[in-house]
Order: sequence, then structure tokens, then C-alpha cells
Amino acid sequence: MTPRPLRPLGRSGLAISPLVFGGNVFGWTADEKTSFSLLDAWLDAGMNAVDTADVYSRWVSGHSGGESETILGKWFARGGKRDRVVLMTKLGKDMGEGRKGLSRRYIAQAVDASLARLQTDYIDLYQSHDDDTDTPLEETLEAYGELIRAGKVRAIGASNYGAARLQQALVLAERTGLPRYESLQPLYNLYDRDEFERELAPLCEQHGVGVVNFYALASGFLSGKYRSAEDAAKSARGRGVVQKYLNPRGLRILDALDAVGRRLDATPAQVALAWQMARPGITAPIVSATSLAQLAEVVDASQLQLDVEAIAAIDEASAPAG
Repeated sequence: MTPRPLRPLGRSGLAISPLVFGGNVFGWTADEKTSFSLLDAWLDAGMNAVDTADVYSRWVSGHSGGESETILGKWFARGGKRDRVVLMTKLGKDMGEGRKGLSRRYIAQAVDASLARLQTDYIDLYQSHDDDTDTPLEETLEAYGELIRAGKVRAIGASNYGAARLQQALVLAERTGLPRYESLQPLYNLYDRDEFERELAPLCEQHGVGVVNFYALASGFLSGKYRSAEDAAKSARGRGVVQKYLNPRGLRILDALDAVGRRLDATPAQVALAWQMARPGITAPIVSATSLAQLAEVVDASQLQLDVEAIAAIDEASAPAG
């Protein structure tokens, strides 16, 4: 089977696969050798989009940030596959020693540090990882404009922006001719629907902004891995997953995924991803894998076509309260 066609990312001119590989695992739960094999398999499956950030994986003891980008850079240098990848990275989260935010001065520093780690001379999509309310939006967009003119960045995106600030940035860009955010990276999955669908989705649709959503499987919950309180012991993040998602609504969603999966011969994770890929306004969910078996499962989701009956059942089970 061939993968689904590439999808346009906003008005950026970039075309990406219907799933994006989340690179937070590189150098954390996937070592260098495993990361290389996952990236090779990702391209071999016809996918092309990889998302990372400078701060990955600073949360790990002994890490200082940049680990994920460094592994990607080694893979690019080794394999000569840079031109086959739509490379997305992010800046703005705290890297220590005052390195954070979206000021002109820091953006210029951060992009050069990322480019060095990534061993490339350009980033396809450079994203503001968090909104920086201490820096004027105009200063941030002007700084991105300088990077685009210098050839260091092809397009820009926003992550974790609220609707009001994203709209301000889009209106400012339209009024001034500055670069605009071509994509949004929000939290969105079958459980976490309300905030994105209520405010952000209409805004992105109105302005033609692409959407690359994170936590597409709700930290693993939508895979069906966590079905009882005892399942919290299955992973380091299990306790938080169980506390947030293991409730009557969460179980209704799993039941719907199970039922659709049985009928279509698919796993709950594949059904959950297929539902998102079929949503109007979603360009591509971000997925992660730490083994080739996990990777094969999520890649196969790109081939799964949900019928009207399946979508209606999942919609009903996952409808936000109120």
C-alpha cells in the first residue's frame, strides 16, 4: 500500500505526510542507534515530516537540552537524507542560563545553535514553542523575517498559543507584511477536544493555518494501554495518564475505539489517529515510537479509512461535556 498523499501545511508551500514523527524520544527513550533505525523506517514508509525542539530532552537527569536535535544532526550527516525530510523544530522554552523567550536577540542565537546541532543550513518550519508575552509580537515576527531572508528558515509556526494571541499575530502579519504563523501545534486528541475545537479550530480554518497536533494518543491512553488503576505502573507517566483519563468518559472512548477496531481490523491507536486525520482542519497528528513494531502500527494508521458509522460512534463517545 502507498501512503496517503502529502498535505499542504498552511500557506507555507511545505507539503507533509499525514503523520509527523515526534522527535522528543530521540536521545531519551530511544538511543542513537534506535533513533537512526526509526528515522530510516519512517522515510521508507513514505513519511517525510519530523518534529523536534531545542529543549528536548532537558527534563531528563543529566541532559541539558539539544539531545534530540543532535541525534537528528548525526543522522542527517550519516545518511544524506536531509532533502527528504520536512524538518520542524522549536525554540522559546527555558534552556537555562537565561536562554528562553522570543526576543530578536535570542531568536538569532537559538536558530544558530539549533542549526549547528542539526548539521543543516536551514529549518523548514521554525516554531515558537510557547507564547512570550514579554516580547512584542512585532519584534518576534521581524526576527523571523530576518531568518527567512537569510535562508535559515523556510516558514514559521506557533505552539501552545491561545486563540486571542494567535489571532493578534495573524492580523499583525497581514497588516504589516511580516511573516505569519503558517501552522499551530496545539494539544488535541479524542479526549482533549474542547479548547481546540471551540476557539482555535475556527481561527485556523479562517486564516488557512495548518494544524500539527501533539499528544495525539493522550500520552498513550488512547492505545488502550491503561484500562485500570493498576495499569499506572506500566510506564513512568502512567500515574498521570490514569489520573487524567481513566474515568467514565475516557472508558466510553476506549469502548468506541475497541468496537470500531474490531469491525475494521485495527488497533485502538490506529482508529484514534485515523479519526484525527479525517478531521477538517487537522493537517497531521504528531506520533512517537520507540520500536519498529510501534512505528509500523502508527504508519499503518495512515491507510485506515473510517466510514461514516465509525466516525459517528467515535464522535458521540468523545463529545466534550456541555
